[in-house]
Amino acid sequence: MTVSTLIAERPQSYLPLRPRRMAAPTPRKTVGVVVPAYNEGKLLGRTLAGLPPWVDHVVVVDDASADNTRAVALREYRVPIRVVTHARNRGVGAAIVTGYRACLDEGLDIVVVMGGDNQMHPDDLGPLVAPLVAGESDYVMGDRLAWPGGWREFPKTRLFGVVGLGVLTRAITGVPVRDAQCGYTAISGDALRKLPLDELYPRYGFPNDLLAKVALAGLQVTTCPVRPVYAGERSDLRIATVVAPLLRISAANALARVARRATGAGRPP
Repeated sequence: MTVSTLIAERPQSYLPLRPRRMAAPTPRKTVGVVVPAYNEGKLLGRTLAGLPPWVDHVVVVDDASADNTRAVALREYRVPIRVVTHARNRGVGAAIVTGYRACLDEGLDIVVVMGGDNQMHPDDLGPLVAPLVAGESDYVMGDRLAWPGGWREFPKTRLFGVVGLGVLTRAITGVPVRDAQCGYTAISGDALRKLPLDELYPRYGFPNDLLAKVALAGLQVTTCPVRPVYAGERSDLRIATVVAPLLRISAANALARVARRATGAGRPP
């Protein structure tokens, strides 16, 4: 499969809900997948078993789980997996950063983030990395609202939160994204090296903070339709754990953006 074919088959043309599995992106670039996991023993195995065989390296970051998450990650799968375990729970953002660093150590060209809760469809992984393979983008964010009829799959509370936080994130970053809370993302290794990984927010709110840092660095951002996958679970959007920290993160990044414009440093996002 050529790059032009891969790009032509992006999700805009994926009107059926069961598209065929994507072949490996070409020309060949190495692809790593970071899987942050906290007490995901029940669903992690399905997540790892669904990864396409063209993935070169997988890093599962067990964020001090109390269940059998680590044991599940250590089973045999069709892709090579490295398991890193935090001694204490540090948050999903910190787990992703740990995975990013491990992938950078491996010298991977592209790094994807997939949650360990089996809510990110592996068939969307190929289209997600396509803009990076083609050199059209530095950072690609999944957009569940752009998937045909995708908004109907959201629990009502979560849909309200996703839309509202998307408006806030667009205003702060200047990047025209709708689904700022989607954790299904892909980034180039070169872009990762330009980001202040130590400064990223370690818990929920990480995607928003990362997007703001990407924009401040003048990196190219694109979005890719991905399907929302839910099984009737309760929404994780809680005022105390999500909205309040996001307001603090947004305020800090807004000030940083104003300062960057005032000094004329970097390319405006």
